[in-house]
Amino acid sequence: MTELTSPILHQKYFEEESTFLPQNLLREARRQKELPDLSVPAVCVLDPDGDLLAYLQKQNQAVRHAGWACYHTHLYICQVGETEFGLIGQAVGASFAVLLAEQLFVSGCQLLLSITSAGQISGEQPPPYFILIDKAVRDEGTSYHYLPPSPYSHLQIALLDTLKGAYKDAPISVIVGSSWTTDAPYRETATAIDYYRTQQVLAVEMEAAALYAFAEARRQPVVCFAHVTNQMGIASNDFDKGEHEGALDALALLQVTIQKLRPEYQR
Repeated sequence: MTELTSPILHQKYFEEESTFLPQNLLREARRQKELPDLSVPAVCVLDPDGDLLAYLQKQNQAVRHAGWACYHTHLYICQVGETEFGLIGQAVGASFAVLLAEQLFVSGCQLLLSITSAGQISGEQPPPYFILIDKAVRDEGTSYHYLPPSPYSHLQIALLDTLKGAYKDAPISVIVGSSWTTDAPYRETATAIDYYRTQQVLAVEMEAAALYAFAEARRQPVVCFAHVTNQMGIASNDFDKGEHEGALDALALLQVTIQKLRPEYQR
């Protein structure tokens, strides 16, 4: 018997369809839960921290989707201005985010946005602010099941070109740059941070590299934002996201983004 060597890089067949399909799981979940087969909104949002969802629930602006059959989450229907979007909270980590992305895109989603908290690596600007992630270091496991090994996963060029400059007049701070995606937040060592700083990486988070690999492999539109809220707790008074735990700023970011991309992705 041949011994496995670095399994994460081997036995990957990128052109072969998976035996286990998201549409089949959702079909069986609907049967078991006796749920209707309803499409999700065209635009959906992942909210790993859950603060945006909590705020909208308090404002009575989030209604649970009646047909979302995921075993692990609830999907809520929300509004940004005149635009409806679906929202899932607590979608933390690369593998979980991609599991949800797979299920959302076979359920009617046409554009997926993710807004995740991130730690600052480079930059003089004090948190909080947003980064439109143009590429993400693949220091997680999920992306290697979708694309061959490479240092980065990338935001689709057409989406990046559309969104560049879109936030110039917005009431929020948004810059464009790269992030480091890791599965192990409590292994962010000083030496690793110093290295990524030399690579002009701006922040560290847990989802973007996998979501962008999924997007490329599945040819689906995904845009990831890092909400830089902390400096990894190395000083006191860290992790301050702003008013209502950053929900108002996140809504402003969503409104601009969805308005900019609406012609193609809004039903």
